[in-house]
Order: sequence, then C-alpha cells, then structure tokens
Amino acid sequence: LNMRFLVDECTGPSVSKWLKQNGHDSLSVYDEARGLDDESILEMALKEERILITNDKDFRELVFRDGQNHNGIILLCLMDESIAGKIVVVERLLAQYLESLAGSFVVATEDRVRIIGGGKER
Repeated sequence: LNMRFLVDECTGPSVSKWLKQNGHDSLSVYDEARGLDDESILEMALKEERILITNDKDFRELVFRDGQNHNGIILLCLMDESIAGKIVVVERLLAQYLESLAGSFVVATEDRVRIIGGGKER
C-alpha cells in the first residue's frame, strides 16, 4: 500500500527521500515550500490528501484546540532526533500501522505509538 506524505521542515528532507525510496509519494516542505506556516502546511496536506509527518508539537493544538481538519498527522516525539532515529520510527509505523494512519493523529516515540482518531484510540 503506497501512501502520500508531506514531511515537515523540522523532520527533514532525508525522511521524505527515504519514503520515496520505499515507494511512497512524499513531498518535503523543506524542499518544496520552505518557511510555510503551520496552518498553510496543514492546508496543503489536506488539499493534496497527504499525511503530515512532523516533530512540531504545535500541530497538536491546531487539531485538538482549534479543530483544524487534517488527512492524518504523525507527530514524532523522539529522544533521538537523528535522521536514522526518525526513519526507524517511521519505518515501524508503516510496517505495523499503515492501515490506521489516514485521518488519524498519531503520536510516536521510540517505544510507544498512540493513534487518536479514525474513531478509535489505541
């Protein structure tokens, strides 16, 4: 199953490149739309039906406090902010939770995944 992703600037273009190498349709904010504000990033992801991958906790407020629509958000809350660290967690998410990502708000750490939305929380 190939997915469409928008990778936030703070998460980095290497994660987007890795997704492309693994057959997904991925756009990097860093490469395509550097400096875009959070609302515009969310809007772009929604319009293009992409799941946003970000390390920016502000998106949690945009969704849960301000009620912004989204097509799915993966929030990486990692101790290891290295490219390799991010890719390991994204790879595990795709392997284990691919079906649940669209439309969900996913919070992922190195050892925990919380999926909120899509009608179910795990």
